[in-house]
Amino acid sequence: MISPLAQVSPSATLGEGVTIEAFSTIYDDVVIGAGTKIHPNVTIYPGARIGENCEIYPGAVIAVIPQDLKFDGEYTTVEIGDRTVIRECVTIHRGTKDMWKTTVGNDCLLMTYVHIAHDCQIGNHVIMASYSGLSGHCVVGDYAILEGRCGSQQFIHVGAHSFIAGGSLIRKNVPPYVKCAREPLTFAGINSVGLRRRGYTDEQVREIEDIYRIIFVQNNHVTKSLDIVKETIPDSPIRREILSFIEASDKGVIKGLI
Repeated sequence: MISPLAQVSPSATLGEGVTIEAFSTIYDDVVIGAGTKIHPNVTIYPGARIGENCEIYPGAVIAVIPQDLKFDGEYTTVEIGDRTVIRECVTIHRGTKDMWKTTVGNDCLLMTYVHIAHDCQIGNHVIMASYSGLSGHCVVGDYAILEGRCGSQQFIHVGAHSFIAGGSLIRKNVPPYVKCAREPLTFAGINSVGLRRRGYTDEQVREIEDIYRIIFVQNNHVTKSLDIVKETIPDSPIRREILSFIEASDKGVIKGLI
C-alpha cells in the first residue's frame, strides 16, 4: 500500500491498511492510523499524529514548524482525529510552548487551501471551506462551519454549531448556535437548520432564539442583556453554555442587529 516512489521514514508508525501514494514524504516521528489514505505529493513532518480512516489530498503540508517568531525549536505536535478529510494544499502547523500542540477533531472537512496556524483547537465535525484561515491560538467548537475565505485574528473562539458566512473577517468571538455575516461581523439569526439536522428539538431551538433575541436584537448593553437572560430564561444546559461563553469572551463577541 506504499508506493515505491514515496519517501517514508523507517521510524514512522503506520497502522494497518495505510496507503501512501507517489511522491509523498513522511518524516520521522509520524504516526498514521489504520486505513488512512495519503494521496501524492503530501508532506507530513515530525510530530504529526493522524487518526484512522483519514484522507489527505495532494499538496497538503502537516506539522511543519509554526510561523511564530517566538518558536524556539520546542517539541510540539499536530494531532488529527479519525475520519477527517484534508483536501488539496491545506497547511496545519505544529503548536508552540503555549499549547504544545495543534488539534483537529474527528470527522472534519478542511477544503482546499485552508490554513490552521499553531496552537489552534478544532472540534469534531467542523467544516472549513476553501481559503479559510485561522491565526494562532484559535478555538473552533464542534459542528461549526466557516464558509470560504473566512479569516480570523489570533485567540478567536468560534462556538459550537455556529455558521460564519463566506468572506467574513472574524475579529471577535462568535457565540454557539448563531449565524453571522456582514462587515463588521454581525449576528444574523440562529443556525436553526443545522441544529434541527443534528437532533435539537423545537423547544431547544426556541430557547436559543429567545436568549439571542435578548442579547442581540433588543440592543441592550451586553452586561444588561445577560442579566435579563438570567432573570427571564429558565436555567438549562443551553442557557449556561451561552452565558458562560459570552462571559468568558475577553475579546468581546460579534455585533448584534441594529
